[in-house]
Amino acid sequence: MMKTHALIFGFVAFSFLTFGQKAKSKKVVLNNDIDTVSYLMGVNIGNSLGKEMSEANFELIVQGFRDAIAKGPLVCQDSSDMILSMYFQEKATKKQAQEDKKNEVYKVAGEKFMVDNAKKAGVKTTASGLQYEVMREGEGGHPTAESKVKVHYHGTTIEGIVFDSSVERGEPIEFGLNQVIPGWTEGVQLMTKGAKYKFYIPQELAYGSSSPTPVIKPFSPLVFEVELLSFE
Repeated sequence: MMKTHALIFGFVAFSFLTFGQKAKSKKVVLNNDIDTVSYLMGVNIGNSLGKEMSEANFELIVQGFRDAIAKGPLVCQDSSDMILSMYFQEKATKKQAQEDKKNEVYKVAGEKFMVDNAKKAGVKTTASGLQYEVMREGEGGHPTAESKVKVHYHGTTIEGIVFDSSVERGEPIEFGLNQVIPGWTEGVQLMTKGAKYKFYIPQELAYGSSSPTPVIKPFSPLVFEVELLSFE
């Protein structure tokens, strides 16, 4: 066990030394386990700070780290907490403003798509704003919001990028109609067994401001071709 322990630290030390040489950074000498752990702690702290504070003065970060350990920081704890809180709050506000500006572009593009699409021949619009085309009618009754349905579907963004498709996987899916986005719950209830519809779901009936996958941008309408195989 001790040999394994030593080998692990030895491998880690060698890896970091090798990386350091490749990056042409200052050579780090790790003589024992404490050296290795100490260095790795610094790496973890650096990785964390590097992602959040790319504009930071890292020499002062190191100095603050040393002062804190020596119990002699230049700023008292209360002032430190207040300054850091204000800084990160301002940073978060700026980031949110940037996100809002970017999302507004998606929202406007989505709204324009829905307005233009509603004018196309064969497209129907419900009171909620859901749009659909009948590609093939089925027969029989309609499922309810409480029904369990079995469907094949092909989902794309308004740009035509596929984000999910049971058709491409070659395997239909079963789920409760009350367990999906509102556009699906409403739309599939319009169908009968064997029918195939194309739905244009406005962002209000899809994911709204959230983004479940990078392909689906916030406030984006979604397009689905859905075939209702069965329901119960």
